[in-house]
Amino acid sequence: MFIGHFAPALVAAARPKAAGLGTLFVAAQLVDIGFAALLIPGIEAMRIAPGITAMNPMDLFHMPYTHSLLGSLLWAAGFGALVWFATKRRAAAIGATLVVVSHWFVDLLVHIPDLTLYGAPPRLGLGLWDHPAIAMPLEIAFIGAALIYYARRTQAPTGNRRLWILAGLLAFAQAVDWFGPKEPVYSLAIPATMLFAYALLAATAAWAGANRRVAGTMP
Repeated sequence: MFIGHFAPALVAAARPKAAGLGTLFVAAQLVDIGFAALLIPGIEAMRIAPGITAMNPMDLFHMPYTHSLLGSLLWAAGFGALVWFATKRRAAAIGATLVVVSHWFVDLLVHIPDLTLYGAPPRLGLGLWDHPAIAMPLEIAFIGAALIYYARRTQAPTGNRRLWILAGLLAFAQAVDWFGPKEPVYSLAIPATMLFAYALLAATAAWAGANRRVAGTMP
């Protein structure tokens, strides 16, 4: 998934004393941010294999530090500690930790068997990337339901304009991911594009959530 990963961030951000929406957007894609960063020096690796799945040509054959369950838990613990240090709010740290961990379980739905428990076989994945008629509506349902939940549970004095701009950007990013041109071979343009997309979405989420408060807690 891509934007479906942000659904847990939106749900968590609607809780009292949660971390900011921008922070939770980073949490939602933290292991992919780490994967992109580790691709650059070659610590983790992928290649382009057209046809490996119906929806995604990426052969993600070596990512033990980010896409193992153990690796995800370690990234989550580290990020949760950073949120605790920055906010001194236990609820914010726990929520951010859970959002990071959610990434692995959402990936489990769509990946072919390339996820691991601790960086070694068995390799896991239910393979919905080979079933676009299921994967695409599921992704839309995840993010759509989460956006509605967040909009109903929070409010802003200026209304929902910023939130719908974020929703539009998410829809555009997903459309590009699904229907845009694919790189024919692996190059550093792939992790660079990933990092740019995650930064842009997190910054927009931070802006969209900056003046929103959980309903009933407005001053």
